[in-house]
Amino acid sequence: MNRRILLNCDMGESFGAWRMGDDEHAMPLVDQANLACGFHAADPLTMQRTVELALRHNVRIGAHPAYPDLAGFGRRHMTCSPEEVRAQVLYQIGALEAFCRVVGTQVAYVKPHGALYNDLVRDDALLAAVLDACASYRKGLPLMVLALADNSRELQLADAADVPLMFEAFADRAYLSDGQLAPRRLAGAVHHDPERILDQAVAIAAGEPFPDIDGKPLRLTADSLCVHGDNPESLAVLRRLRGKLDAL
Repeated sequence: MNRRILLNCDMGESFGAWRMGDDEHAMPLVDQANLACGFHAADPLTMQRTVELALRHNVRIGAHPAYPDLAGFGRRHMTCSPEEVRAQVLYQIGALEAFCRVVGTQVAYVKPHGALYNDLVRDDALLAAVLDACASYRKGLPLMVLALADNSRELQLADAADVPLMFEAFADRAYLSDGQLAPRRLAGAVHHDPERILDQAVAIAAGEPFPDIDGKPLRLTADSLCVHGDNPESLAVLRRLRGKLDAL
């Protein structure tokens, strides 16, 4: 492998008295933190504290915008127009950026969450809207998208919008043959076995094939590798994965 893959995690997803993930212990293990912006999770105090935590550990902060679906954790598809999605993404980036500015940092990239993230794979107009939000907010602000077997579509639309892309793969999710994530309604869509998560992560980082949900070999090229913060196995896996990636 001739370049180091980054490690990212979805964080800051608590809300009020409800707690999600172990951000305090996970943050030192990652390179990038995708922080909820209030639409699927997080409240202002959670956002402020998580930004401060990321800064303390020199972790790059990404905005993690979603559909306005707090009750469904942003995992339900919503019929929003491209104009609405552009405005929703700008709103959420701006909210997180306020907390970043106070402590002298900024949003380093944008990674959509949940159903919005998945919808961008299939809907050119929605992807163009999110790209436009990134370009309008700040020139050069990267958008993180799903690494597929073929990302020529994403590259073409991003080039037209003059937005840099980062490609992301998942250590703890099962894949379809084309590189799309297996829908969560399917059995086996989320990996819970730590050894399987580690094996898949190392294969992706090394540019080697790994089995899709049907057991067929799949190879992905990714800039960043995600372990979900709401997966109960996350912290133990992150500790081991950090060591394995650093040794590659």
